[in-house]
Amino acid sequence: MRGQVLGVDRTTGDGQIAGDDGRRYRFRPEDWSDKIGPSVGATVDFDVNETRALSIYHVPGSVPAHVAQAVQAGQRPRRRTNRNKIAAALLALFLGTLGIHRFYLGRTGSGVVMLILTCTVVGLLATGIWAFVDFIRYLIMDEAEFDHRYNSGF
Repeated sequence: MRGQVLGVDRTTGDGQIAGDDGRRYRFRPEDWSDKIGPSVGATVDFDVNETRALSIYHVPGSVPAHVAQAVQAGQRPRRRTNRNKIAAALLALFLGTLGIHRFYLGRTGSGVVMLILTCTVVGLLATGIWAFVDFIRYLIMDEAEFDHRYNSGF
C-alpha cells in the first residue's frame, strides 16, 4: 500500500502514516526498511498488519535528491534537532556578541568568527549589530522556515 507520513515523534521515532485507503497506520523505527528513515510528508510504500505499517520504503523520486545522494555515498542523514527559535532569539539578544546563538544553531563557523571579532572594539560593535539583526530575524521568521533551516536532517 502507499501512503504519506503524517508525523514522527523525534524522541521515540514512532509515527503515523495516512494510507491511500483513508486509514491511519502507526509505525516504529524498526519498521523502516530503507536507510533514510521517516520524514513528515514523505510518500512511502508499506505492508499492513491490522493498524501497523511494516516494511516501509520511500517511493522512488519522493526523497529529495541531496538526501538520496548522501545516503548512496555512505553518509548518514544527521538527526533532526529540537532547536527553538525563541531560545535562539534570546541568546542572540543577550549573548549575541559572543556568537553563542550561532553555536546553538549549529553554525560554528560564524560563531567562531563572532567570538574572535568580539576581542576588538570595532569587532564588538560589528557583532553587536550582527547579533541584533539575527535577534529580529529569528523573531519574524516563520516556524516552518526556522525548522527547515536549523532543525532539518541535512
